[in-house]
Amino acid sequence: MFLLSSLSLKKNKVSSVIYTDGSPFPLQSLCNFADMFTVSQTSRAWFIDRARQAREERLVQKERERAAVGIQARVRSFLCRRRLQREIRVTPSASGPPHKSFLIDYKEHLLDSDAYGVQGGTGVPEGKDGQGLYPRELGAQQETEHMGSEHTSRRITDYDTTACEAERFEKLCRCILSSMDAENEPKVWYVSLALSKDLTLLWIKQIKDLLWHCCEFLEQLKPEILQESRLITLYLTMLVTFTDTSTWKILRGKGESLRPAMNHICANIMGHLNQRGLYSVLQRLTVVESHDMLRKFITFLRAKDRCRDVCESLEGSHTLCLMGNLLHLGSLSPRVLEEETDGFVSLLTQMLCYCQKYVTQKKSNLTHWHPVLGWFSQSVDYGLNESMPLVTKQLQFLWGVPLIRIFFSDILSKKLLENQEPAAHVQPASPQNVLPVKNLLKRAFQKSASVRNILKPVGGKRVDSAEVQKVCSICVLYQTSLTTLTQIRLQILTGLTYLDDLLPKLWAFICELGPHGGLKLFLECLNNDTEESKQLLAMLMLFCDCSRHLITILDDIEVYEEQISFKLEELVTISSFLNSFVFKMIWDGIVENAKGETLELFQSVHGWLMVLYERDCRRRFAPEDHWLRKDLKPSVLFQELDKDRKRAQLILQYIPHVIPHKNRVLLFRNMVTKEKEKLGLVETSSASPHVTHITIRRSRMLEDGYEQLRQLSQHAMKGVIRVKFVNDLGVDEAGIDQDGVFKEFLEEIIKRVFDPALNLFKTTSGDERLYPSPTSYIHENYLQLFEFVGKMLGKAVYEGIVVDVPFASFFLSQLLGHHHSVFYSSVDELPSLDSEFYKNLTSIKRYDGDISDLGLTLSYDEDVMGQVG
Repeated sequence: MFLLSSLSLKKNKVSSVIYTDGSPFPLQSLCNFADMFTVSQTSRAWFIDRARQAREERLVQKERERAAVGIQARVRSFLCRRRLQREIRVTPSASGPPHKSFLIDYKEHLLDSDAYGVQGGTGVPEGKDGQGLYPRELGAQQETEHMGSEHTSRRITDYDTTACEAERFEKLCRCILSSMDAENEPKVWYVSLALSKDLTLLWIKQIKDLLWHCCEFLEQLKPEILQESRLITLYLTMLVTFTDTSTWKILRGKGESLRPAMNHICANIMGHLNQRGLYSVLQRLTVVESHDMLRKFITFLRAKDRCRDVCESLEGSHTLCLMGNLLHLGSLSPRVLEEETDGFVSLLTQMLCYCQKYVTQKKSNLTHWHPVLGWFSQSVDYGLNESMPLVTKQLQFLWGVPLIRIFFSDILSKKLLENQEPAAHVQPASPQNVLPVKNLLKRAFQKSASVRNILKPVGGKRVDSAEVQKVCSICVLYQTSLTTLTQIRLQILTGLTYLDDLLPKLWAFICELGPHGGLKLFLECLNNDTEESKQLLAMLMLFCDCSRHLITILDDIEVYEEQISFKLEELVTISSFLNSFVFKMIWDGIVENAKGETLELFQSVHGWLMVLYERDCRRRFAPEDHWLRKDLKPSVLFQELDKDRKRAQLILQYIPHVIPHKNRVLLFRNMVTKEKEKLGLVETSSASPHVTHITIRRSRMLEDGYEQLRQLSQHAMKGVIRVKFVNDLGVDEAGIDQDGVFKEFLEEIIKRVFDPALNLFKTTSGDERLYPSPTSYIHENYLQLFEFVGKMLGKAVYEGIVVDVPFASFFLSQLLGHHHSVFYSSVDELPSLDSEFYKNLTSIKRYDGDISDLGLTLSYDEDVMGQVG
């Protein structure tokens, strides 16, 4: 044995080596021993490294074997599932025993009423096997969980687009939609599964897959093939049904509280479909542009009598549906519509004219109510009532901005030039019964041309030109719409007046028609019964109806200050023309026996004229004596009235403003005198009229007058009334002039009855004009008092006694019955009641921001006998 006392590895030197017994060890032997030790260490490291490599190779081999087993298992599982799926879905054959297909078994389970229960009182359907409704479908996940949690079943949703699979998927979709249509059967509704906590996520996953498979099938279908178009309808119905809760019967009644949650689920489904490209799929179904469907429809229906035959076979309601579809197609094909405007307008007009034949004004035993056409003398398919709102939305394309811009492109494309010469020197024809338009009209028109920028006509437009004929046909279309679609007439007018520049440019177009200007042309059309004249008058009717509608929805600021659509100078020109036109229709006897289109023309023109006249009466825009017919002499009118001519009576009925006020007063006094003579109320040498005597106390003048006069008959009220005043002591007062005494009595009665302290009438703020007090009911007999006041005013007018009674204009409009007109606007009359309130309302109308920011409330203070509350 030996002992290494110390080894120094530094500089490879050994400091001392000795045996254990103290004897020295040879240095060479020590070096040989060190070499042996070094070789042993190297061999060991090599051995360890080889062992590690071998162990790693064995691990890799085991991993490869495990992966191969896993892959083989997955492949075998996939092949087994595919083979089982084919076996389940195999079509029964006559050569062998019938096998239930998956879908048939599914349907039987769906319709088996004994297969349902209720889970925990939630109302969620549950199948016999405890898996809930459709256990074979939604429970399939549990059957395959052994394959891995990341894999889910596709028993229902694993379809391809082969013919066999498409047929089975179609049956599945029809079965699901059939379940949704069941009445009062929550167990059957497919959507009921979404209410189960255990099945909600599975149901959402399944419906997403189902709907996307619908999209995949839609990509392969062609709408132009009839059989495939039916499938398109089916799959689109699936998409609509399960992305919108409006048709889910489960949400009716008590289920309404579930709607927010169900809407959220639908939004989730819709978002999923959008991400996968729903809209790109739907876009491929649009064949309107690619197949030029609109042009084909127009060509087909324009064939000889084809449109008439189609309308007669469809009848009224379905013709309206066809028209709505054509309009919808037109909105989707603006390029084709621009090229086929004439044919498209002609078809729509024919359809409207067919429907118009059965539109009536009154209810009778032979009429039926139609939600769009009004009273209709043709049988109505009431099954279409639910779809009428959708048809109305389609019809709205007709008066929408895009179609109006296309139809009136020739007019709207022109610019209103500045500083032009007068458009036309309008001189209406002046035969025997035609009254010429004087210099006022020419001056107004010239001024309007330079200020309002009316187009400068170059030689006038020929009525038989293609441009004029096109505009006329379009105006006929819209005018026919107004008279046919009676229940949505205001919608049509609102749509036509939406563009601010349409009506002024249409007016400029009218003024350019004919060699001498359109105004004269229209006057001449009244005596013509040609188709061309009818179209021109239809243009005038449309202009009047739309302009009248527009002016009634504009407030004074928009008319007088902002001058929207029409400048004031244009209103002067238009009103002058309308005044002449209406006068000619009456004076020439056209109105006396007018009916049909002629009566409609008069109503349109006269209505627009009176709206302008009333606006001018409320706030003047026309020059002095603008409304008068200076060539109509009062003597001529009086002679016509003496001869009991109808036209003179119509002048007083429809346009009395064409006669100066003083002449109207003389005419009225003359009529009163003749009536008194006829009733025997005038004293003659042979007879004296009946006289009514009343006694009035000064201190109780109103009470005594009310008690003694309110019971008088109409004949006695028109006759002579003698008043005798007595003082408080009952002593008679001396009366020198009997008529003067009655006049004094009448003036005092009116003064007292209109005293605001009596609270029968109140005064407006500002100009202090009279109107009935809202609290006049504090008088027990306030209605009888109002009647008595009316009789006193009537007596004053009848006897020619002038009384100072400044009524507010809104109250006068009520007395004249203007509020019954559809064009009456109470907002326009508001300034006469409270100008400050009107100003505040109009400021809100023009507020550009969010109205809610103003913090407004609908409240008012009422002054009742001095108490404001």
